[in-house]
Amino acid sequence: MKQTLPALFVSHGAPNLALRPGAAGAAMAAEARALSLPRAILIVSAHWETAVPTVGFADRLETLHDFRGFAQELHALRYPATGCREAANEVVSVIRAAGLPVEIDAERGLDHGAWIPLRIMFPDAEVPVIPVSIQSRGGPQQAYRLGQALAPLTAKGFLVIASGNLTHNLRDFQLARSQVRQTPAYVREFSDWMASKLDAHDIPALLDYRQQAPGATQAHPQEEHLLPLFVALGASGDKARIQRFHAGIDDYVIAMDSYSFLPQ
Repeated sequence: MKQTLPALFVSHGAPNLALRPGAAGAAMAAEARALSLPRAILIVSAHWETAVPTVGFADRLETLHDFRGFAQELHALRYPATGCREAANEVVSVIRAAGLPVEIDAERGLDHGAWIPLRIMFPDAEVPVIPVSIQSRGGPQQAYRLGQALAPLTAKGFLVIASGNLTHNLRDFQLARSQVRQTPAYVREFSDWMASKLDAHDIPALLDYRQQAPGATQAHPQEEHLLPLFVALGASGDKARIQRFHAGIDDYVIAMDSYSFLPQ
């Protein structure tokens, strides 16, 4: 019988994380080493958005270099992930059983929000990978519901990894790189608020973060990079043991907090 695995939320930062993993990458790698080897990895990235939940069925997943303006050597990196149609069919089944629409994509590869943390956490690419999309127009409620649909898989050897960023403001990122080399107050305020609400299991407040959290619209002018956190939260059930296994700020404005949600 497979051990129940946690659902993880990891902040993937800027693409340069692949070259300079730093403390955030070290924390991801340590978290992966502490787990039993999954049967399959279900990866939800902020960079794959679709109208309805979509499951990747590719046998070999192309490494997508879906970014510009970063170190050229990033484009030479590859992550030789393989898929698993049997596992992908199970993902489709649980989403459908939860009453959500679901589609399949036979060609989808891994965007940088997926392959960069996977390359850090599972460098040998020995575990099959199943990508699943997010629906940014559905907001936190849709992402949480998708996570709830995926919850049965955590007891069947699937490791759910949801990849985004705890804060993600591209305008401030560009300013910080070129001009204002300091951390705006909202970055820490938002990170601290999220940590306190997660520690308290205050799901209603978290789902309403847009109205309640300090600096919410500055931290996330658009929501897609925070939505994976709600997928991980939903996938772990109502009584999960929640642990922040990394907290830090990269590039002045990117909160790199990462969480483990262990079903109880």
